[in-house]
Amino acid sequence: MQHLDITLADFRELSGLTLKDRLCGYYGWQSARRRDGSWAYDKTLHSAPLPNSSMVDGCGRHVKGPNYCSQDYLSLAKHDCIREAAISALDEFGAHSAGSSALLGNTLISRKLEAELAEFLGYEHVLLFPTGWAAGYGVVKCLVRSDDWVVMDALNHACLQEGARAATSKVASVPHLDNDAFERRLARIRAKYPSSLVLAVTESIFSMDSDTPDLRRFLDICRKYDAVALVDVAHDLGCLGRRGLGCLEVQNAVSCPDLLIGSFSKTFASNGGFVAMKDAATKEYLKMYSCPQTFSNALSPIQVAIVRAALRIVTSGEGARRREQLYGNSEYLRSLLTGNGFTCLGGPSAIVPVLLGQDGPARVLWQTLSSNGIASNLVEFPGVAVNRARIRLQVQSSHTRGDADFFVKELAAARDSIINGD
Repeated sequence: MQHLDITLADFRELSGLTLKDRLCGYYGWQSARRRDGSWAYDKTLHSAPLPNSSMVDGCGRHVKGPNYCSQDYLSLAKHDCIREAAISALDEFGAHSAGSSALLGNTLISRKLEAELAEFLGYEHVLLFPTGWAAGYGVVKCLVRSDDWVVMDALNHACLQEGARAATSKVASVPHLDNDAFERRLARIRAKYPSSLVLAVTESIFSMDSDTPDLRRFLDICRKYDAVALVDVAHDLGCLGRRGLGCLEVQNAVSCPDLLIGSFSKTFASNGGFVAMKDAATKEYLKMYSCPQTFSNALSPIQVAIVRAALRIVTSGEGARRREQLYGNSEYLRSLLTGNGFTCLGGPSAIVPVLLGQDGPARVLWQTLSSNGIASNLVEFPGVAVNRARIRLQVQSSHTRGDADFFVKELAAARDSIINGD
């Protein structure tokens, strides 16, 4: 296999007078990876994103079997209540919101969803966004000015990092999960810039490592230095905690962050995102000055109806049972993987990252899996650092132990085949 020593990082910088000159090197490298079977991206589902699915990978191979690629943590994508809600909204409101939320993109049910989410989260106000990315980027870019500071975990999602860098040059990245480093940086900034707004940003679960910060300590530090605390709950809201309020619930910090952002695409069976806040002024300002909100089409009525139906499930006894199943599935899969000599990062959640390390061998392992009909996601740069590649498994509540047994057996066989040079 060729090109194992080249990574996506090698094409971050571009040069040349024309687009062809700039992009031909990348395109040639990508095409070679597609030909040799190691291009792990650009998969196409041929069925619903169920625990067992049919798809075609980016190299043209048909893959049918256990699906640990899809983000449908509570297995709601084909739930009867979800389908009925979508059909009902289509009949009543049509397929399209037909405008920005700043104009006439809102519907009766989108207003209801904002109120229902606010009550669930323990906040006064919620504002919907077209995607989770739009929510994260939009709230940071909107509220931060060039003289302000953003202090964030080094592994925060790209939407938060891009929003920060678009808003100000004063962005401080601190080591992952290091609250001591957070405090030292906030103390230095506050001493030198006593009047600047400081936005401190972290996540409740980090999607590439399945780990979580000490959120109560993070929030205490923010209060000590008058920093605005923003927490991204995309990967645990709805699918962890007794009531479905995620790691904030587990750490007894529900409704404590100043701002909460999240995505509907992991647990709530739809595109879309939100920002939760404690005052009407912030909500009204975001409506008119957050470009992804003001200048994007609003969520469709179908998407809104799906999220409302998913929220009803999340807050019900059924939701609690699905969370228990999901947690059990994650623990079982992790135990199998570690028992077979693999390194799993973080703790039990819907995400099980299997650390592989060097990018080249990781691609060979993924290629072997996909060639054998096993669906998984290889993550390399820019999703993670160069030579910190991993297989990121995304677990659903409806996965079975048989799915996990089969997957780990094939993963171990692929690893052993590479080690033995087969």
